[in-house]
Amino acid sequence: MTSTIDRRNFLSKLWKFGFAAIAGAAVWTSWDFLQPTIPIGFGGKVKAGPPDLVPEEGVLLVPAARTYLTRHEGEVVALWSRCPHLGCRLPWCESAGEFECPCHGTTFNRVGEHRAGPAPRGMDRFAVTIEDDNIVIDTAVIISGPRLGSESIDEPSGKPCVAEGH
Repeated sequence: MTSTIDRRNFLSKLWKFGFAAIAGAAVWTSWDFLQPTIPIGFGGKVKAGPPDLVPEEGVLLVPAARTYLTRHEGEVVALWSRCPHLGCRLPWCESAGEFECPCHGTTFNRVGEHRAGPAPRGMDRFAVTIEDDNIVIDTAVIISGPRLGSESIDEPSGKPCVAEGH
């Protein structure tokens, strides 16, 4: 009878050890998933290069940040390439010198201020800092676009890229 109890104790300890080993292996392999990650790319901070790359009278596309960079009153401005109306992607029209929404015809000037169309405000922006002679766009910080009627630059429009009559 003594051998049966020793066998039960042995098997009980063996099962407990087996479960503990499996639980330890699960924690060991899951540890990387449990650690917080630093967002890289859209939703985090994106390095866009030196400030000298940003043109004075045009825009620079930064695909990793879904952003256009431009200059306004000597400062670098990061404009989200998403229309504040319904979220369409806003392309830059070189011939018109403005952003044109291909979905509903809203237009914005070079610094993202509303010119015409159904959008409720100007283009949203991202926070920009200069670190070690690099432009850093923080796409986690969204700044609402300027209200309607607040146009600070008066650049004439050229030939539109999108057909009119939306």
